[in-house]
Amino acid sequence: MKTEVRNLTRVFGKTVAVNDISFSFEDGNIFGFIGPNGAGKTTTIRIMATLDLATSGDVFYDGVSATLYPEAVRRVVGYMPDSLPGYKDIQVWEYLDFFARSFGLKGAERTRALNDIVEFTNLGELRGKFLYALSKGMKQRVSLARALIHNPKVLIMDEPAAGLDPRARHELRTLLKILADQKKAIFLSSHILSELQDICDGAVIIEQGKLLSAGTLNDLLAQVNGGAPAPTPAQPQPGESADLSASDAAPAAPQPQAVPKGVSIMLKTPRGEAEPVRLKLLEHPLTRSVDLFDDDEVHAVIEGTDAEVSRVVGTVFAAGLTVLSFTRNQMGLEELFMKITQGKVQ
Repeated sequence: MKTEVRNLTRVFGKTVAVNDISFSFEDGNIFGFIGPNGAGKTTTIRIMATLDLATSGDVFYDGVSATLYPEAVRRVVGYMPDSLPGYKDIQVWEYLDFFARSFGLKGAERTRALNDIVEFTNLGELRGKFLYALSKGMKQRVSLARALIHNPKVLIMDEPAAGLDPRARHELRTLLKILADQKKAIFLSSHILSELQDICDGAVIIEQGKLLSAGTLNDLLAQVNGGAPAPTPAQPQPGESADLSASDAAPAAPQPQAVPKGVSIMLKTPRGEAEPVRLKLLEHPLTRSVDLFDDDEVHAVIEGTDAEVSRVVGTVFAAGLTVLSFTRNQMGLEELFMKITQGKVQ
C-alpha cells in the first residue's frame, strides 16, 4: 500500500501549522517523522489518521482520500497516540475488546484477533489490570495492541518511545521490525533520534510546518554531504507527491553555518556496565546526547573535532570504567537533524 501526503496545509487562525507539504512511503518501510517542537508533526499525523481535517491538500492510501472516505481509511490505518487514556473503570481486555467490536470483528474472529494481539504485544499477564494502574511502558504496549487489533496495513505512531526505559524501547524496536517484515508501512514521530537510526529506512524532516527534506537515510546523508546547498525544489503540483524512494526528493534546506560538528560514537561495555559509562559521558560539556541500547551498548553524539571526541572518551577510561570497543559511527539522524534544521518554531 502506498501512502501519499499531497500538498497538505493546516491553518489555525493566523498560524500555518502545516504548510503545503508532500511526501510518500510504501509498505514494508519504516519512516521517521522528525522536526523541532511545534514543527507540525502531531497535526500532520492527526490528519493522516483522519482525526483532523486539512485546510487544503489531502492524504491518500492507495488512491483513497482520507478526506472523502475516512471510514474506509480507518480500516487500513492503525493510529497510536502519544498517550493512553487512564480510565479507572476499564480493564485491558475490555478496552481491546471494545475496539475489536468497533471495527466489526465478531464471534470467533474477534476472540482470535484479541488472543493474537495480546500474545504479540506480550500483554497476557495484564489482561485483568485496569488502565490507570499500568506503567508507561505497559500503557504503550496496550496502545500498540489497540492500533493493531484490526490488522491495519499502515501504522501511524506519535512519539511511541517517549518515556520508555531502555528495555521497553528495545522491545518496541523489535516489534516494529517484525511488523515491517510483515509488509506493514510504519510512520512514526520521535524525539529519540538514535532510536529511529536503528530501525528506520528513511525520514521526513519538517520545520515551521514546511518540508525540509525527505528520503532514505542514504539520500539524506548524501544531501548533507553534497557541499553547496541544493536549490530549493519546486513544490509538487496537485496530484503529485515527493517519492521517498527517490534521491532527489525534497533536497535539504541550506545548512546553517552556526551548527557545530557532531560525531556519533558507540561504546561496547560488559553486560550490565553501560549505565556508569553513560553517566560519565553526560558529565562532559561536549556531550550532546547519550542513549543506552540494552545494558552493554552506549550511543553518544559528541560536539567537536576528532581530537575533542578522543578527550571525551578518555574521561571514561580515566574513571576506570571498562569499555570493550569504541566505534565512530557514520553520521546519524541526530547529526542530520542538527544540520538540516535551524531550531525555529511557529
